[in-house]
Amino acid sequence: MGTLNSIVTRAWALCAPQPKGREIVAIDERVQRLLNNLGQAIVGKEKPLKLALVALFSGGHALLEDVPGVGKTLLAKSLASSIDGTFQRVQFTPDLLPSDVTGTNIWNPKNGTFDFMAGPVFANVLLADEINRATPRTQASLLEVMEEHQVTIDGTTHKVQEPFFVIATQNPVEYQGTFPLPEAQLDRFALSFSLGYPTEAEEITMLQRLQSGTLGAPLQPCLSLEEVHAIRKGVAKIYVSDALQRYILALVRTTREDKQITLGVSPRGAVALQKAAQALTYLEGRTYPEPDDVKWLAAAVLSHRLIPASGQSRVQIVKRLLDTVAVP
Repeated sequence: MGTLNSIVTRAWALCAPQPKGREIVAIDERVQRLLNNLGQAIVGKEKPLKLALVALFSGGHALLEDVPGVGKTLLAKSLASSIDGTFQRVQFTPDLLPSDVTGTNIWNPKNGTFDFMAGPVFANVLLADEINRATPRTQASLLEVMEEHQVTIDGTTHKVQEPFFVIATQNPVEYQGTFPLPEAQLDRFALSFSLGYPTEAEEITMLQRLQSGTLGAPLQPCLSLEEVHAIRKGVAKIYVSDALQRYILALVRTTREDKQITLGVSPRGAVALQKAAQALTYLEGRTYPEPDDVKWLAAAVLSHRLIPASGQSRVQIVKRLLDTVAVP
């Protein structure tokens, strides 16, 4: 663990090379502390870690989509454990009801009234594990709370805790008993990304940690809710130039005109891409985002919002558009 800081520093450099002209300030000490804490539980996965933090600090939500056993749930739980707030995990199954997620009103015979019993969404971090195993009706119970940070039950609106962050997982290779997320649900996620298989060196490290008994050790909170709020405010203050905003809009509007795309990116996607670029800039200790940041984030922010006209890969479509849209 003595070399963890240097490992994390090298990881930042590998994930996002700094072109000439970028003004470096300093990586926020709070961000570095969070990375160090996560490094105690997660081996490698620098890019997915950074994307998860971008989602958290931009005020969005994250969807982790990958094959079983690569650490999706571990990443989600580790991030939630690192924040000194309330955490709830829901294992989505076909028999899960909307009220099991949002809560419900229960009759109290002693008082002669209905009392509201809050569901697991009333937490700072909600882990929706294997979200595509629930029925569309249960999936829809998250639509309001992910967008408006509130749930409405029997005509009464209840606000959830702030900050509120949903990190969901799904296994795309398991189709038995699953219900694909509709476009309206996918559009609520700021970023969607995969973890991928670890390298040989990373797997060796995992086995060594297992041998030493440190693999899977519980993490302690290292970031308060007030610090999360402060970082989000700092992210929102990052300046985005008019030229970069036009570049973001050019990418988004191209998806709506491309003949190989049935459904293009919504305005919510453009907003998410700008916020993600601001968060990435803040995490790396820079003063303003550049086109390279948008390019690095584009696949994670835009691909899950597309519906290809044929069986093409969504990520490949985004990469093709990045090659065609002029960079300011």
